[in-house]
Amino acid sequence: MKPPPRLQSLVEEGLIDAVIRQLMSGKEATVYVVRCGDDMRCAKVYKEATNRSFRQAVDYTENRKVKNTRQARAMAKGTRYGRQAQEAAWQSAEVDALYRLAAAGVRVPRPHQFHDGVLLMELVTDAEGNAAPRLNDCDFTPEEARAHHASLLTEVVRMLCAGVVHGDLSEFNILLSADGPVIIDLPQAVDAAGNNHASRMLLRDVDNLRDFFGRSAPELLDTDYAREIWSLYAGGLLRTDTPLTGRYERPTGKVDLGGVMREIDDARAEEAERRLRQTTPF
Repeated sequence: MKPPPRLQSLVEEGLIDAVIRQLMSGKEATVYVVRCGDDMRCAKVYKEATNRSFRQAVDYTENRKVKNTRQARAMAKGTRYGRQAQEAAWQSAEVDALYRLAAAGVRVPRPHQFHDGVLLMELVTDAEGNAAPRLNDCDFTPEEARAHHASLLTEVVRMLCAGVVHGDLSEFNILLSADGPVIIDLPQAVDAAGNNHASRMLLRDVDNLRDFFGRSAPELLDTDYAREIWSLYAGGLLRTDTPLTGRYERPTGKVDLGGVMREIDDARAEEAERRLRQTTPF
């Protein structure tokens, strides 16, 4: 196909030899299958973040570093330059997270190049060499559901040990490759130690996995890996090989009613955002 304008410069510079087809389009990016030499790869072309809510942006970008104080002031004021800087930081967050997680052995697409708002990365494929489907498009036996759930918990733990929380993990941004699940879509990834919302996001990510695979293996619905994992992490006890039980005993004590209500409000807002993202995974 004819290269779209955003990919033309990469073709001219020899980073891409041919654009094969469009793979996916959503509110955050359009993804193309491209040929680079003898290899087939993905080109993720980011769009302007016109549909991203300010509340979500604040939660996800908390404690992210920017190049200088001018950028920080502009981003805080919401100026045109500030919005451009914020979008650049949003895109860079995914690139940085992919390199960091790939180095830690997490199953994510291998990044190759980031140029002019385009991320070139590995094309995740199924056993036939076709673009791998999302989990949401697959059916699983109870045994398969349990195996994939356990595999993804391992990846979540690896991510957390590398200091990263996905922040929006669900069946809509996990691909099923020929050799198992691969986690994608990381522009909203947060620093586990530096973001005050990291614990809530980790709990939601792991609960999403439980709820999805629990449709095929109902016994998973009675587990609480999310709080077990975060409790081990917060206590400095989590390692990549730490055995998990799926059980967690909640501490007793005085209830912070205000905090509970804030959590409920956040959960409602995030569920509305999640429903929107289901139709536009990229």
